[in-house]
Amino acid sequence: MSARIARGSSSAKSRPRSKTPARGKGRAKPADTLPISDAALRRIGFWLFLGMVLAVAIAVAVAMGIPRAIAWSAGEAVGEAGFAVKRVEIKGLERMQRLPVYAVALDQESMAMPLIDLDGTRERLLKFGWVEEARVSRRLPDTLVVDVVERTPAAVWQHNQRLALIDRHGVVLEDVKLEAMPDLPLVIGPAANHHADELVALFAATPELKPMLAGATWIGGRRWDIRFQSGEVLALPEGAEAAKKALIHFARMDKAAQLLGRGLVRFDMRIPGKIVVRVSDVPGSSVPEMEAAAPPPAIDAATTI
Repeated sequence: MSARIARGSSSAKSRPRSKTPARGKGRAKPADTLPISDAALRRIGFWLFLGMVLAVAIAVAVAMGIPRAIAWSAGEAVGEAGFAVKRVEIKGLERMQRLPVYAVALDQESMAMPLIDLDGTRERLLKFGWVEEARVSRRLPDTLVVDVVERTPAAVWQHNQRLALIDRHGVVLEDVKLEAMPDLPLVIGPAANHHADELVALFAATPELKPMLAGATWIGGRRWDIRFQSGEVLALPEGAEAAKKALIHFARMDKAAQLLGRGLVRFDMRIPGKIVVRVSDVPGSSVPEMEAAAPPPAIDAATTI
Protein backbone atom coordinates (compact mmCIF):
# COMPACT_ATOMS: atom_id res chain seq x y z
CA MET A 1 0.00 0.00 0.00
CA SER A 2 2.75 2.39 0.98
CA ALA A 3 4.84 1.32 -2.03
CA ARG A 4 2.05 2.17 -4.49
CA ILE A 5 1.67 5.56 -2.95
CA ALA A 6 5.36 6.18 -3.32
CA ARG A 7 5.30 5.21 -7.03
CA GLY A 8 2.30 7.45 -7.65
CA SER A 9 3.96 10.39 -6.06
CA SER A 10 7.08 9.73 -8.08
CA SER A 11 5.17 9.77 -11.37
CA ALA A 12 3.45 12.95 -10.37
CA LYS A 13 6.76 14.66 -9.77
CA SER A 14 8.13 13.53 -13.14
CA ARG A 15 5.02 14.79 -15.18
CA PRO A 16 5.98 17.82 -17.29
CA ARG A 17 4.33 21.05 -16.29
CA SER A 18 2.10 22.70 -18.87
CA LYS A 19 3.44 25.93 -20.31
CA THR A 20 0.51 28.19 -19.59
CA PRO A 21 1.32 31.79 -20.29
CA ALA A 22 1.40 34.07 -17.35
CA ARG A 23 -1.81 35.91 -16.60
CA GLY A 24 -1.90 39.24 -18.29
CA LYS A 25 0.85 38.42 -20.85
CA GLY A 26 0.10 37.87 -24.62
CA ARG A 27 -3.67 38.36 -24.23
CA ALA A 28 -5.52 39.21 -27.61
CA LYS A 29 -7.33 42.51 -27.89
CA PRO A 30 -11.14 42.39 -27.79
CA ALA A 31 -12.71 42.19 -31.30
CA ASP A 32 -14.94 45.21 -30.76
CA THR A 33 -12.11 47.62 -29.96
CA LEU A 34 -11.65 50.34 -32.79
CA PRO A 35 -8.62 52.62 -33.23
CA ILE A 36 -10.85 55.73 -33.15
CA SER A 37 -12.25 57.80 -30.36
CA ASP A 38 -15.89 58.27 -29.45
CA ALA A 39 -15.58 62.01 -30.21
CA ALA A 40 -14.42 61.27 -33.76
CA LEU A 41 -17.33 58.88 -34.26
CA ARG A 42 -19.76 61.56 -33.13
CA ARG A 43 -18.26 64.08 -35.59
CA ILE A 44 -18.56 61.60 -38.51
CA GLY A 45 -22.17 60.86 -37.60
CA PHE A 46 -22.93 64.58 -37.46
CA TRP A 47 -21.52 65.24 -40.95
CA LEU A 48 -23.34 62.23 -42.39
CA PHE A 49 -26.59 63.47 -40.94
CA LEU A 50 -25.93 66.99 -42.23
CA GLY A 51 -25.22 65.60 -45.73
CA MET A 52 -28.50 63.69 -45.73
CA VAL A 53 -30.39 66.82 -44.67
CA LEU A 54 -28.76 68.87 -47.46
CA ALA A 55 -29.55 66.17 -50.07
CA VAL A 56 -33.21 66.15 -49.03
CA ALA A 57 -33.32 69.95 -49.10
CA ILE A 58 -31.85 70.07 -52.61
CA ALA A 59 -34.31 67.43 -53.85
CA VAL A 60 -37.23 69.39 -52.42
CA ALA A 61 -35.94 72.63 -53.97
CA VAL A 62 -35.58 71.02 -57.40
CA ALA A 63 -39.06 69.51 -57.13
CA MET A 64 -40.48 72.94 -56.31
CA GLY A 65 -38.62 74.53 -59.25
CA ILE A 66 -36.63 76.92 -57.10
CA PRO A 67 -33.33 76.64 -59.08
CA ARG A 68 -35.19 77.18 -62.36
CA ALA A 69 -36.98 80.18 -60.91
CA ILE A 70 -33.68 81.66 -59.79
CA ALA A 71 -32.09 81.05 -63.21
CA TRP A 72 -35.17 82.48 -64.94
CA SER A 73 -35.03 85.64 -62.81
CA ALA A 74 -31.32 86.01 -63.57
CA GLY A 75 -31.97 85.57 -67.31
CA GLU A 76 -34.76 88.15 -67.28
CA ALA A 77 -32.44 90.58 -65.51
CA VAL A 78 -29.85 90.08 -68.28
CA GLY A 79 -32.57 90.70 -70.87
CA GLU A 80 -33.65 93.92 -69.18
CA ALA A 81 -30.03 95.04 -69.29
CA GLY A 82 -30.22 95.11 -73.10
CA PHE A 83 -29.52 91.47 -74.05
CA ALA A 84 -32.92 90.62 -75.55
CA VAL A 85 -33.93 89.47 -79.05
CA LYS A 86 -34.78 92.45 -81.24
CA ARG A 87 -34.08 90.96 -84.67
CA VAL A 88 -33.93 87.55 -86.38
CA GLU A 89 -31.44 86.89 -89.16
CA ILE A 90 -32.36 84.02 -91.51
CA LYS A 91 -29.79 82.40 -93.81
CA GLY A 92 -30.06 79.72 -96.50
CA LEU A 93 -33.68 80.17 -97.62
CA GLU A 94 -34.28 80.14 -101.37
CA ARG A 95 -37.60 78.37 -101.95
CA MET A 96 -39.27 78.17 -98.56
CA GLN A 97 -41.28 81.15 -97.31
CA ARG A 98 -39.61 83.19 -94.59
CA LEU A 99 -42.68 83.96 -92.50
CA PRO A 100 -43.01 80.44 -90.94
CA VAL A 101 -39.33 80.57 -89.94
CA TYR A 102 -39.81 83.95 -88.25
CA ALA A 103 -42.86 82.58 -86.44
CA VAL A 104 -40.91 79.63 -85.03
CA ALA A 105 -37.88 81.73 -84.08
CA LEU A 106 -40.00 84.25 -82.17
CA ASP A 107 -42.15 81.64 -80.42
CA GLN A 108 -40.26 81.82 -77.10
CA GLU A 109 -41.31 81.94 -73.45
CA SER A 110 -38.96 84.88 -72.97
CA MET A 111 -37.05 87.07 -75.41
CA ALA A 112 -34.10 87.45 -73.01
CA MET A 113 -31.05 86.08 -74.81
CA PRO A 114 -29.98 83.62 -72.07
CA LEU A 115 -33.48 82.11 -72.00
CA ILE A 116 -33.88 81.46 -75.75
CA ASP A 117 -34.53 77.74 -76.32
CA LEU A 118 -32.03 77.04 -79.12
CA ASP A 119 -32.54 73.25 -79.25
CA GLY A 120 -36.32 73.50 -79.12
CA THR A 121 -36.34 76.09 -81.90
CA ARG A 122 -34.17 73.84 -84.08
CA GLU A 123 -36.44 70.83 -83.49
CA ARG A 124 -39.51 72.84 -84.52
CA LEU A 125 -37.79 74.02 -87.69
CA LEU A 126 -36.90 70.45 -88.67
CA LYS A 127 -40.62 69.61 -88.81
CA PHE A 128 -40.94 71.66 -92.00
CA GLY A 129 -40.57 69.50 -95.12
CA TRP A 130 -38.27 72.01 -96.80
CA VAL A 131 -35.79 72.06 -93.91
CA GLU A 132 -33.12 69.37 -94.12
CA GLU A 133 -30.91 70.87 -91.40
CA ALA A 134 -31.01 73.94 -89.17
CA ARG A 135 -28.73 75.71 -86.73
CA VAL A 136 -29.90 78.36 -84.26
CA SER A 137 -27.44 80.59 -82.44
CA ARG A 138 -27.24 83.86 -80.49
CA ARG A 139 -25.36 86.90 -81.68
CA LEU A 140 -25.03 89.29 -78.78
CA PRO A 141 -26.43 91.65 -77.85
CA ASP A 142 -29.83 91.25 -79.59
CA THR A 143 -29.79 88.99 -82.70
CA LEU A 144 -31.04 85.43 -83.15
CA VAL A 145 -29.40 83.74 -86.16
CA VAL A 146 -31.23 80.93 -87.98
CA ASP A 147 -29.16 79.07 -90.59
CA VAL A 148 -31.26 76.70 -92.72
CA VAL A 149 -30.22 74.04 -95.25
CA GLU A 150 -33.08 73.45 -97.69
CA ARG A 151 -33.91 70.21 -99.44
CA THR A 152 -33.59 70.11 -103.24
CA PRO A 153 -36.76 69.26 -105.22
CA ALA A 154 -36.26 66.18 -107.38
CA ALA A 155 -39.73 65.24 -108.65
CA VAL A 156 -43.47 65.72 -108.35
CA TRP A 157 -45.33 62.83 -106.75
CA GLN A 158 -48.88 62.06 -107.89
CA HIS A 159 -50.92 59.91 -105.53
CA ASN A 160 -54.58 59.86 -104.47
CA GLN A 161 -55.37 62.82 -106.73
CA ARG A 162 -52.71 64.89 -104.98
CA LEU A 163 -49.59 66.47 -106.43
CA ALA A 164 -46.68 67.08 -104.06
CA LEU A 165 -43.14 68.28 -104.52
CA ILE A 166 -40.59 65.78 -103.13
CA ASP A 167 -36.83 65.57 -102.78
CA ARG A 168 -34.74 62.60 -103.93
CA HIS A 169 -35.37 60.78 -100.64
CA GLY A 170 -39.14 61.06 -101.03
CA VAL A 171 -39.70 63.71 -98.36
CA VAL A 172 -42.80 65.75 -99.18
CA LEU A 173 -41.87 69.44 -99.42
CA GLU A 174 -45.19 71.04 -100.29
CA ASP A 175 -48.33 70.55 -102.37
CA VAL A 176 -48.26 71.57 -106.02
CA LYS A 177 -51.11 73.00 -108.05
CA LEU A 178 -51.71 71.51 -111.49
CA GLU A 179 -51.48 74.92 -113.17
CA ALA A 180 -48.14 75.58 -111.45
CA MET A 181 -46.36 72.30 -112.18
CA PRO A 182 -42.57 72.73 -112.04
CA ASP A 183 -40.31 71.37 -114.76
CA LEU A 184 -39.56 68.15 -112.88
CA PRO A 185 -40.25 64.44 -113.53
CA LEU A 186 -43.61 63.11 -112.38
CA VAL A 187 -43.56 59.92 -110.29
CA ILE A 188 -46.86 58.10 -109.95
CA GLY A 189 -48.12 55.40 -107.64
CA PRO A 190 -48.25 54.33 -103.99
CA ALA A 191 -44.83 54.63 -102.32
CA ALA A 192 -43.31 55.96 -105.53
CA ASN A 193 -41.88 58.86 -103.53
CA HIS A 194 -39.80 56.46 -101.42
CA HIS A 195 -38.10 55.18 -104.59
CA ALA A 196 -37.39 58.56 -106.17
CA ASP A 197 -33.70 58.23 -105.29
CA GLU A 198 -33.56 55.04 -107.38
CA LEU A 199 -35.00 56.93 -110.35
CA VAL A 200 -32.45 59.72 -109.87
CA ALA A 201 -29.64 57.12 -109.81
CA LEU A 202 -30.96 55.51 -113.01
CA PHE A 203 -30.82 58.73 -115.00
CA ALA A 204 -27.48 59.69 -113.46
CA ALA A 205 -26.14 56.64 -115.33
CA THR A 206 -27.82 57.80 -118.59
CA PRO A 207 -27.61 61.62 -118.57
CA GLU A 208 -28.40 61.76 -122.30
CA LEU A 209 -31.93 60.46 -121.56
CA LYS A 210 -32.62 62.71 -118.57
CA PRO A 211 -33.79 65.75 -120.62
CA MET A 212 -36.31 63.49 -122.37
CA LEU A 213 -37.86 62.13 -119.16
CA ALA A 214 -41.47 63.16 -118.59
CA GLY A 215 -42.39 60.87 -115.70
CA ALA A 216 -42.26 57.40 -114.17
CA THR A 217 -44.80 55.06 -112.63
CA TRP A 218 -43.90 52.69 -109.80
CA ILE A 219 -45.55 49.43 -110.84
CA GLY A 220 -46.66 46.86 -108.28
CA GLY A 221 -44.12 48.07 -105.72
CA ARG A 222 -41.38 46.37 -107.78
CA ARG A 223 -40.27 48.28 -110.89
CA TRP A 224 -40.54 51.42 -113.05
CA ASP A 225 -42.39 52.31 -116.24
CA ILE A 226 -40.57 55.30 -117.75
CA ARG A 227 -42.53 57.81 -119.85
CA PHE A 228 -40.65 60.07 -122.25
CA GLN A 229 -41.69 63.53 -123.44
CA SER A 230 -42.17 62.17 -126.95
CA GLY A 231 -44.89 59.85 -125.60
CA GLU A 232 -43.19 56.44 -125.47
CA VAL A 233 -43.20 54.20 -122.40
CA LEU A 234 -40.24 52.03 -121.41
CA ALA A 235 -40.92 49.06 -119.09
CA LEU A 236 -37.82 48.34 -116.99
CA PRO A 237 -37.14 45.06 -115.18
CA GLU A 238 -37.20 44.59 -111.40
CA GLY A 239 -34.13 45.32 -109.34
CA ALA A 240 -31.98 48.43 -109.34
CA GLU A 241 -29.01 46.82 -111.09
CA ALA A 242 -31.10 45.12 -113.79
CA ALA A 243 -33.03 48.35 -114.42
CA LYS A 244 -29.80 50.32 -114.71
CA LYS A 245 -28.32 47.89 -117.26
CA ALA A 246 -31.54 47.89 -119.29
CA LEU A 247 -31.71 51.70 -119.38
CA ILE A 248 -28.05 51.95 -120.45
CA HIS A 249 -28.76 49.47 -123.30
CA PHE A 250 -31.79 51.49 -124.31
CA ALA A 251 -29.76 54.72 -124.37
CA ARG A 252 -27.20 53.08 -126.67
CA MET A 253 -29.92 51.77 -128.99
CA ASP A 254 -31.64 55.16 -129.09
CA LYS A 255 -28.34 56.80 -130.00
CA ALA A 256 -27.75 54.24 -132.76
CA ALA A 257 -31.27 54.03 -134.25
CA GLN A 258 -33.23 56.96 -132.75
CA LEU A 259 -35.93 54.90 -131.08
CA LEU A 260 -37.63 57.90 -129.50
CA GLY A 261 -39.81 60.22 -131.52
CA ARG A 262 -40.46 57.68 -134.30
CA GLY A 263 -44.10 56.92 -133.55
CA LEU A 264 -43.43 53.86 -131.38
CA VAL A 265 -45.63 53.32 -128.35
CA ARG A 266 -43.95 51.03 -125.83
CA PHE A 267 -40.63 49.33 -125.21
CA ASP A 268 -40.61 46.32 -122.88
CA MET A 269 -37.21 45.28 -121.50
CA ARG A 270 -38.39 43.05 -118.66
CA ILE A 271 -37.04 39.94 -120.42
CA PRO A 272 -33.21 39.86 -120.13
CA GLY A 273 -31.44 40.30 -123.49
CA LYS A 274 -34.64 41.11 -125.34
CA ILE A 275 -36.74 44.19 -126.12
CA VAL A 276 -40.36 43.99 -127.22
CA VAL A 277 -41.63 46.99 -129.20
CA ARG A 278 -45.23 48.00 -129.77
CA VAL A 279 -45.93 50.27 -132.69
CA SER A 280 -48.85 52.60 -133.20
CA ASP A 281 -51.49 52.39 -135.90
CA VAL A 282 -50.27 55.60 -137.51
CA PRO A 283 -49.48 54.92 -141.21
CA GLY A 284 -45.75 54.73 -141.89
CA SER A 285 -44.68 53.80 -138.37
CA SER A 286 -42.29 50.87 -138.15
CA VAL A 287 -39.70 49.23 -135.99
CA PRO A 288 -36.37 50.99 -136.70
CA GLU A 289 -33.48 48.80 -137.75
CA MET A 290 -30.47 48.55 -135.48
CA GLU A 291 -26.93 49.28 -136.60
CA ALA A 292 -24.46 46.48 -135.93
CA ALA A 293 -22.17 48.53 -133.73
CA ALA A 294 -22.57 46.12 -130.81
CA PRO A 295 -24.68 43.02 -130.26
CA PRO A 296 -27.98 44.59 -129.10
CA PRO A 297 -30.88 42.83 -127.47
CA ALA A 298 -33.31 41.21 -129.89
CA ILE A 299 -36.26 43.35 -130.96
CA ASP A 300 -39.71 41.84 -131.35
CA ALA A 301 -42.60 43.75 -132.81
CA ALA A 302 -45.71 43.16 -130.76
CA THR A 303 -49.27 43.41 -131.97
CA THR A 304 -50.13 46.85 -133.33
CA ILE A 305 -52.40 48.83 -131.05
